[in-house]
Amino acid sequence: MAETLIAAGYREIGLDHFALPDDELALAQKAGRLRRNSLGYSADTCKTLIGFGASAIGRIGGGYVQNEVTRDRYTRHIAAGRPATSKGYRLTDEDRVRAAIIERLMCDLEADVPAICAAHQFDPLRFVDSAERLAMLAKDGIVDIEDGFIRVRQEHRFVVRAVAAAFDAFLANR
Repeated sequence: MAETLIAAGYREIGLDHFALPDDELALAQKAGRLRRNSLGYSADTCKTLIGFGASAIGRIGGGYVQNEVTRDRYTRHIAAGRPATSKGYRLTDEDRVRAAIIERLMCDLEADVPAICAAHQFDPLRFVDSAERLAMLAKDGIVDIEDGFIRVRQEHRFVVRAVAAAFDAFLANR
């Protein structure tokens, strides 16, 4: 399928996502503005995403919310005029930094970890726990790491989630 899309003039903009060269997503990626949210890749710079429907995830303010998972519970809340959210999570400063690193990896296949940390006024040494996973990925030839700059090798772009997982603080808790 990917070969067919590329032959038709589409370019790969992210994991399993393709766009024509003049499409909004392709232009956003070229300009370094491509975003990733719970729905996939986006050129939208809005910081609020409202999810509609059962189990939908939204981002509001400093965190995430999720609607009731079952359709029946979701419908009862809506019919009663109440918000249908069932849970939420407030992002910490560290969560925001990790999210920024993961987003750049997923969108650009590279991330300047020290620069991202500096932009968030955050000490990059807090990510020492990621070093072991990243070292294994580098040893396997999946990523190149130089002075905190991480680049996923083009031939291994399909495993970018494994690279991003090195920065997921919650992965070890699953």
